[in-house]
Amino acid sequence: MSSEENAIGIDLGSTYSCVGVWQNDRVEIIANDLGNRTTPSYVAFTETERLIGDAAKNQASINPQNTVFNAKRLIGRSFNDHEIKIDLEHWPFKVIEKNENPYIQVKFKGERKNFTPIEISSMILIKMKKTAESFLGSKVSNAVITSPACFNDSQRQAIKDACEIAGLKVLRIINEATAAAIAYGLDKKHDGERNVLIYDLGGGSFDVSLLTIEDGIFEVKAVAGDTHLGGEDFDNRLVNHCVQKFQRKYKKDLTTNARSFQRLRIACEQAKRELSFSLQTCIKIDSLFEGIDFYTNLTRAKFEQLNRSLFQNTMEPIEKVLRDSRIDKSQIHEIVLVGGSTRIPKIQKMAMAYGAAIQAAILSGDTSEKTRDFLLLDVTALSLGFETSGDVMMPLIKRNTTIPTKKSEIISNSDNQQEVMIHIYEGEHARIKDNNFLGKFELTGIPTAPRGLPQIEVTFDIDVSAVDIMTGRSNKITITNDKGRLSRNEVARMVAEAKLYLEEDEKVAQKIRARNRLESYVFELCNTLYDQKLAMNQLEDQIEKSITLLENNKHVGKEEYDNIQRSLEQSVDQIVTRWR
Repeated sequence: MSSEENAIGIDLGSTYSCVGVWQNDRVEIIANDLGNRTTPSYVAFTETERLIGDAAKNQASINPQNTVFNAKRLIGRSFNDHEIKIDLEHWPFKVIEKNENPYIQVKFKGERKNFTPIEISSMILIKMKKTAESFLGSKVSNAVITSPACFNDSQRQAIKDACEIAGLKVLRIINEATAAAIAYGLDKKHDGERNVLIYDLGGGSFDVSLLTIEDGIFEVKAVAGDTHLGGEDFDNRLVNHCVQKFQRKYKKDLTTNARSFQRLRIACEQAKRELSFSLQTCIKIDSLFEGIDFYTNLTRAKFEQLNRSLFQNTMEPIEKVLRDSRIDKSQIHEIVLVGGSTRIPKIQKMAMAYGAAIQAAILSGDTSEKTRDFLLLDVTALSLGFETSGDVMMPLIKRNTTIPTKKSEIISNSDNQQEVMIHIYEGEHARIKDNNFLGKFELTGIPTAPRGLPQIEVTFDIDVSAVDIMTGRSNKITITNDKGRLSRNEVARMVAEAKLYLEEDEKVAQKIRARNRLESYVFELCNTLYDQKLAMNQLEDQIEKSITLLENNKHVGKEEYDNIQRSLEQSVDQIVTRWR
């Protein structure tokens, strides 16, 4: 990759996403088309168009079944996951099961459509990519993407698939808390080694990382977290509280109406935000359900009571990283709070994209003095190992091992066994059935010999290989976890569909621009004719027809709008020529 080619950093969030780029020795967090530096991770489908970001979220209350959010909570997961079952109770859109994978079902342009979480995520990534391209004035194809530290291999591979569909080459997937640490450390110059704890509580996930920073070297000592703990869960507790209150008072279940449920959810999210700087707020929704108005006071103390157990759940990962890193609380120099759910001003939410943008600059060959001496030493979030006798996993690379890394283990086979199958897993459980299967491969051609004599060296180097030491015969596998993953044909189809959707989006945008041009021209023309006291009767019929069309017909195409405007312009030219 040319050092002149821009690489971007994207924080793909559960609730909000943002994008940054390294320019002029600093990170620029790029504003979207509405001037906002964070974009809602929402995608909506209507009878006429697809909406992404702010436009999608703004219409969520009137189109709840076809407005998709929280796709990141589905990505890389099985439909039967316990966490998904819980989330389904709170989502107004429909999620169905196909081959044990979750699919989001919506109505788009009058048809039922099924989208994978990967496709929805790719649409958000395309939005981020286009935002960066508009700012830079050039195409972008390389990116560093953030992910929760505790995402497993399936979830990380799913993010890579989403990037491929979006036309992005992934330079690296970086842990969100690690990205925040890079952003924190960029302008912090301290003498000696400093231990920094990153507490990252976002909209959908919670991460804790403990890093040692010294002379531009960022060494991750330990990571922990919860992929299903964040602001959305706080919202859910508050929504449930309001639903129960409504039920007790009016004996009606408002969850049976998707629009009412979504309106309540939006109001609860707003109340949560207000409680970040106020001790008390109120939730007031006119005609929430069957014409009934809903009003309730809410104190910060009540909100904290509703979410006490969730707040408490953030403590265990902190204790875990301290144990794993063998660092005492008293040795922590600083704690960095990141993410909207930490009740810190929203600029903290940008820290992940900020750190990812710095990492993208480093990986793309940026020669800035500020990034030149940076070295990031990250760790494995889960242990990696292989199956041994008794369905037990032998961990070879343990959780929180600094990567890249390479480790080997000598094993043997049974009496006269001429081939051996190596099964690769990730996870922390002793039994393989409780861990995540990654892949398998076979080593063949082993000479017949008694048990224990053949010595087989299994090496994990992110790629996994096995060698028969006596004969030198070897085999290896590059882990590309296929469980729940898209096939290459499916990815190719989705890439083609993504291009088609982009073309359709552009046609809609062109139509809207043509309509706006005609509308502006018609009303400017009316004002000019009135101001100049010109003979309006010569144009009155054309103008009236144009105004009627603008007000009553939303299905006119770009060409018809352009034709009407050209006809009006020609008529005006003829009148002006005669008046001369």
